[in-house]
Amino acid sequence: MPFSLAVTLGRALAHLVWLFVPARRKKLARDNVQKCLGVDTLTAEKIAKASAINFGNIFVEVLRFPELKKNMKSHVKIVGLEQLTRYFSSAERKGRGAVIMTSHSDNWELMGGAFAQYGIPLVGVAKKQKSDGADKFINEFRTNIGMHITYHSGVREMYQLLDDGHFIGLIMDQDVGRHDGVIVKFFNRATNYVTGAASMSRFKGVPIFPAFMHRNPDGTHTLEVQPPLYVERSKDKRADIWEMTQKLAALTEEHIRRYPEEWFWLHDRWKSMRNEFSPEEIAEFNRQLGTN
Repeated sequence: MPFSLAVTLGRALAHLVWLFVPARRKKLARDNVQKCLGVDTLTAEKIAKASAINFGNIFVEVLRFPELKKNMKSHVKIVGLEQLTRYFSSAERKGRGAVIMTSHSDNWELMGGAFAQYGIPLVGVAKKQKSDGADKFINEFRTNIGMHITYHSGVREMYQLLDDGHFIGLIMDQDVGRHDGVIVKFFNRATNYVTGAASMSRFKGVPIFPAFMHRNPDGTHTLEVQPPLYVERSKDKRADIWEMTQKLAALTEEHIRRYPEEWFWLHDRWKSMRNEFSPEEIAEFNRQLGTN
C-alpha cells in the first residue's frame, strides 16, 4: 500500500495500543518527562503519548524495509556522512572499525539500515528477544537491509569485528545494573549509564561517532553524524571511561531536548538508581555531580 497510508494505519494501531498501556507505566513516562524537561503535567502527558505513538511509525517502517532498501537515500538523508567516510579511507584507521553511538530516538532500527545502505559496514548490537520467533523475525529484517547483528553478550565478537574494519552501533541510553555502568549527570540527575562505547573505544583505540536521527515533517528522516571523539588513555582507566561516558550522556540529552517526542520515555531509565543504590549513595552522587 502507499507509504502514507501504511503510516496512518501504523499510527492508528499505536493509538489503540496506548489505551491498554498500564496506568503506572503511563505515569512513569509522564513523571520522567516532567523531571527531565521541567514542563507542566499536560505537556508531559502529550510528549509521553507522542513518544509511544511513534512506535506505530517504527513498526511500519521496519515492515517496509524491503521497499525502503530500494530508495533509502531519498527516505533518510545523512548529514555528516563525510565524518565516517573520511575515517574509513584514512591511514589512521589501520583497517580497524569504529563505534557509532546513538539513542532510542526516532526510528533507531531504520538508522542501522540507512548506514548499511550508504556503504558503512555496520554491526548492530541487539538484545535477544525472549521469544525465539520474534527474535528471528526482527533479525531477518535487519540483515535483509544490510546489517550484521550481534548480541550484547557477544563482546569478543564485537572486538573481532572492530579489528576486521566494521563499525559497531551501540544504543547507549538504557538503564543497566549497578555493576555495569558508571554514575554520570543526565538531565541534571545522577544516572547509572552504560560504558560500552567508552570502554570499547579506549581498549581498541578507535573513535566514537555520535549519531542521532529525527523525523522530518514529511515523514522522511535526517541522520546527523557528529565529529569523532577519542577516549584519553591516561593511567586512570576508570576516569578516562567516566569522562567520555559523561560527554556521550550530555550529547544524548542535548538531542532529546531538541526532539523530546521522539525519545522512548516509557523506559524505566532510573530503575537501578531507585532499586540498587541507597538514598545516602544517591545524595553523595548528587553532591559530587552538582545535580538535584
